[in-house]
Amino acid sequence: HTRSVLRTEILQIFTNLTNIFQMDLIAEYNKKYEFFREIAGVAMKVHSKYRYGLLESAYEAALKYLLEQKGHQVERQVFLPIYWDDVQLDQTYRMDLVIDGNIIVELKAIAHIDTPHRRQLWNYMNLTHLPYGMLINFSPDGLYSEWYHRDPKTGVIDKVKLL
Repeated sequence: HTRSVLRTEILQIFTNLTNIFQMDLIAEYNKKYEFFREIAGVAMKVHSKYRYGLLESAYEAALKYLLEQKGHQVERQVFLPIYWDDVQLDQTYRMDLVIDGNIIVELKAIAHIDTPHRRQLWNYMNLTHLPYGMLINFSPDGLYSEWYHRDPKTGVIDKVKLL
């Protein structure tokens, strides 16, 4: 009987330690991507003030202003040249916002996001090798955002969800 009680107590201690370790991992993961939540919060503030119906450029200007007020470095309409090997081609793209030199934000003001909008962001992430991307839509139904991380070693882009 004593062994059984001891075994149960050890199992309970192990379970508690496992739960604490998992909670630490979840907290660490969420903290790593907290900047996504901060940017989405600023976008929500812009959406609350302006609602739906403005051009992307208006939301873009407001988002840039508010993020800079929070201490972020924000570049707007960043040119992205296209190369064939070492030759720059007569084609460029423009990224809506680049925040702190490592987050691409692609803005939309449409009814809903679809795969071509995601691919546009993913292409920018692959061309620049920047690690983070956000797709933010100021839609008639409210603000919508998707968050992505690009693995620097493999180039694989995964959707980020806070736990």
